[in-house]
Amino acid sequence: MSEQAGSTVTVIVAAIANLGIAAAKAVAGVISGSSAMLSEAAHSFADTVTELMLLTALKRGEKPADEEHPLGHGPERYIWAMLASVATFVGGAVFSVYDGVHTLVHGEEPGDPLVSYLVLGVAFLLEGFSLRTGIRQVRGEAARFHAPVTRYLRHTPDTAVKAVVMEDSAALAGLALAAGGLLGGQLTGSGVWDGLASVLIGLLLVYVAWVLGRSNAQLLIGRPLPREMRAGVREELLSVPHIVDVLELTTLVQGPREALVAAKIDFRDVASAEQIEWACEEAEQQLRERYPAIRRVYLDPTPGPGRTRPAASSR
Repeated sequence: MSEQAGSTVTVIVAAIANLGIAAAKAVAGVISGSSAMLSEAAHSFADTVTELMLLTALKRGEKPADEEHPLGHGPERYIWAMLASVATFVGGAVFSVYDGVHTLVHGEEPGDPLVSYLVLGVAFLLEGFSLRTGIRQVRGEAARFHAPVTRYLRHTPDTAVKAVVMEDSAALAGLALAAGGLLGGQLTGSGVWDGLASVLIGLLLVYVAWVLGRSNAQLLIGRPLPREMRAGVREELLSVPHIVDVLELTTLVQGPREALVAAKIDFRDVASAEQIEWACEEAEQQLRERYPAIRRVYLDPTPGPGRTRPAASSR
């Protein structure tokens, strides 16, 4: 299965799980009168909307380059992923904090928590399955790049998978908070615990939305390849015959599997025009073989420091 197909499957699994969970949580919240359960329902509905936007991002980002978009549509996925993080904030975090504060200020009468406990148990299993799917993909991709899982997840440009893993992790933590709120209200007869759990769920969603929003903003603004990959690119360029030095190297991540490399190259003074042309072709081939994500390579022959422009020949 390709990485693109793997990301799509991961997002679809998460979307289906969250849609069913959201409906169950909403019913349980109404029956039990629990603000934490209603917050969790808002959380799951927001996650469902998020995953629909991520599916849109995956589809739009894979459109091929054309005359109007010569560098492709890769960055478009980060626009949709950014909107998804906003949906998490507005649809989940704001409602959860508001509902929790309202409960703390006005109080509530705890209802029968049995249905809520059952829904939380089922939701925990479904969210755990969705998280397992996401982590499995992350582990596979991290192994492909010979990187630790946590580091890959922190720096991956595949923000769709990153969003699923973070949201499912937050969902499991939110379920634990909701269960704690229900238990606290059941033991004390006070709705304070439920309201506090709702506020904490909202703050957790604020953190998730902030992390995802920041990641997508960095990629939209323009993020270079990781330092190790930049060093590898420079190493490959310097290994090509007739290339003396890499004067300036610019790299740009355009998508999860799409990157651009541009460099100012100092060639041997005695290299002919034909040798420089073939050196550029060899450099591009080597870079693509080592890093398949590099789709575009632009090399600019540039004289090194201290070199002077040759005098124009007289006629």
